[in-house]
Amino acid sequence: MMTEKAVGFEPFCDINSKILILGSFPSVKSRKVEFYYGNPQNRFWSTVSEFFGEETPVTVDDKKNFLLKHDIALWDMVTECEIKGSMDSEIKNYKVAEIKNLLQKIKIKYIILNGGKAYEIFTENYADIGVDYVKLPSTSPANTRFSKGEWFDALSRVFKRA
Repeated sequence: MMTEKAVGFEPFCDINSKILILGSFPSVKSRKVEFYYGNPQNRFWSTVSEFFGEETPVTVDDKKNFLLKHDIALWDMVTECEIKGSMDSEIKNYKVAEIKNLLQKIKIKYIILNGGKAYEIFTENYADIGVDYVKLPSTSPANTRFSKGEWFDALSRVFKRA
């Protein structure tokens, strides 16, 4: 597998977004479907939908509607990089997302870092951002230490469960 120069997604949010969930960089499968957490094995969509007591959204439009309904913004810490495959360890020569610019436009109350690489890049660049944040276990299927309970606890800091 060759290293390729890849570009991530724009932030998905609106003026009502209360929580910002930051991943590292879109996987090959996500880049193919052109939206966040596109690998069906990734636990992200099943976890957040279960938290809200809803069915897991399947289509990109359903996912976007779900996020808007629940005031959730998504973005990645890396906006552009050289990468081979989907593993965070393969991210090289990357550009960091301009999180401060986003926070000037929307009033985020809480930031969740989805996994270690997102947290590492975030704290190197934005440790003093002035918004509470937490590192959570990656929802990636490659992560054997995933904890739905930790995700539910973090989400409940901003939202009431259904």
